[in-house]
Amino acid sequence: MAHAKNHDFHILPPSIWPFISSVGAFVMLFGAVMWMANDMPYLFFIGLIATVYAAAGWWADVVKEGQTGDHTPVVRIGLRYGVILFIMSEIMFFVAWFWAFFKTQMYPMWTYMGTSYERPDILAVDAFHLPLINTLILLCSGAAVTWAHHALVHENNRKDLVNGLTLGIVLGLLFSVLQAYEYYELVAHEGYTLSGDVFFGTFFMATGFHGFHVIIGTIFLFVCLLRAMKGHFTPTQHVGFEAAAWYWHFVDVVWLFLFAAVYIWGMAG
Repeated sequence: MAHAKNHDFHILPPSIWPFISSVGAFVMLFGAVMWMANDMPYLFFIGLIATVYAAAGWWADVVKEGQTGDHTPVVRIGLRYGVILFIMSEIMFFVAWFWAFFKTQMYPMWTYMGTSYERPDILAVDAFHLPLINTLILLCSGAAVTWAHHALVHENNRKDLVNGLTLGIVLGLLFSVLQAYEYYELVAHEGYTLSGDVFFGTFFMATGFHGFHVIIGTIFLFVCLLRAMKGHFTPTQHVGFEAAAWYWHFVDVVWLFLFAAVYIWGMAG
């Protein structure tokens, strides 16, 4: 039940989640370093469990706050700005991988005298088979999420909201399955390796991190689907779903740039 407020701001109560998430993130990253040194891999998983647990609890509290009237119009503006800044940071994250890819392709270190680098073997992926199919799948998924958003905001049609989210989630899962199959084929039959060369490193880091973002976005949409089935969203108050839709469209756009640069341009090079 919503409670009455005499101001437009949200005064947060004390919470244990920031402390647990910070400790969990530290343990997870420290454990990752130790794991790479072939020592104590369990620390990484302990930190990962703590981080996921804190994130789930923290976001559950945010959902409850929205349902009890704490997310006033002013608070919703702040939440939207927060999501926009988060997506901007994600954009800069991918800019680094695009920079690395174009730099190594256009100005490879092996062209400079006095270096010990050797020219990498460029094994181009055929962009117009599985990558093209995955591109169409992801674009259709984005269209399904847009359909769900339009159904909620402009028609208050909860049936189409649920149907659009369900379709978007299924297509997102299909994208992840096909990308895993693509990786299997590249490593098992095409001579690709997960390490040992800057070309393979930039390829797998750029496309792999995008695949990780697809998985996160799919989970995001699934949570929105569960909330939509409980009747949480309204045409005027749906910041959580709006954030998920923005994130999913960001994933779509990044993949278009990856498809054009890593697959099409890489294949031509």
